[in-house]
Amino acid sequence: MMSQLKRRILSARRLSSSITITHSSFLHRRPFSTSETDASSESLSSSHHKIQTHEDGAFSKGRGTNTSSLKEHELAKFSAISDTWWHSEGPFKPLHLMNPTRLAFIRSTLCRHFSKDPSSARPFEGLRLIDVGCGGGLLSEPLARMGATVTGIDAVDKNVKIARLHADMDPMTSSIEYHCTTAEKLVDEGRTFDAVLALEVIEHVANPAEFCKSLSALTIPKGATILSTINRSIRAYASAIVAAEYILQWLPKGTHQWSSFLTPEELTMILQRASVDVKEMAGFVYNPITGRWLLSDDISVNFIAYGTKKE
Repeated sequence: MMSQLKRRILSARRLSSSITITHSSFLHRRPFSTSETDASSESLSSSHHKIQTHEDGAFSKGRGTNTSSLKEHELAKFSAISDTWWHSEGPFKPLHLMNPTRLAFIRSTLCRHFSKDPSSARPFEGLRLIDVGCGGGLLSEPLARMGATVTGIDAVDKNVKIARLHADMDPMTSSIEYHCTTAEKLVDEGRTFDAVLALEVIEHVANPAEFCKSLSALTIPKGATILSTINRSIRAYASAIVAAEYILQWLPKGTHQWSSFLTPEELTMILQRASVDVKEMAGFVYNPITGRWLLSDDISVNFIAYGTKKE
């Protein structure tokens, strides 16, 4: 499985024209490497043991007995800064800067998956998408503008209120259906979607395996699932925590816990066991000279994965 994944890693040259990336734009560019993406030389067997421990509790649960994968202190943390979602220079500045790059990957993969025209202004017309952990709607709104029927959910009520107020300001986004709920609860309600997205969320949940099981259950057979997160690597600790939280102060201190990060191998294994086959991966790298995020083959820090739900 991992050898197949290596061959499927997204080449930036396959991206849609919504963002221009050339080979020389990359800060780093290299093929997928197990030895360079695990955490401090931890073996994959150790990762397997960690994931299996999570699954002992998560995958034995029936559909009607799902428990929440939420961490209460994580909810409190994001609730405290919920009114700053749309402040481009506030605590969510990194997401504002990263959003065009995230959307380029999403447009490219979903258009190919659903045989849509990536050059269309509304390529997602007719698709039902859910943004899990939508926050203030930074991702939900552009998805709606691209024609999708969007549902955004978040467990923090203040986030949902901010998202709804902001979306109502634009007729193109006022149709977004926002709910203060969890993926697990929607699974119990029998809701399904063509594509399920959870960006920068899984590192904040208590049980990644259970969370991915819920994402899979929300995805229709042969549908698409997209997740992004931070690799559990030394480089990620240095850049995503030390630099971003303590030196540059882009994020409030304590936003991330290094031990909660997942390596690409771990995420792939968890998704595979949740009936999602990972097809492509790409990394996000920040260029401090231009102040822009770019897509790259370097998945040692921030990375995004696209998979398909098995029949």
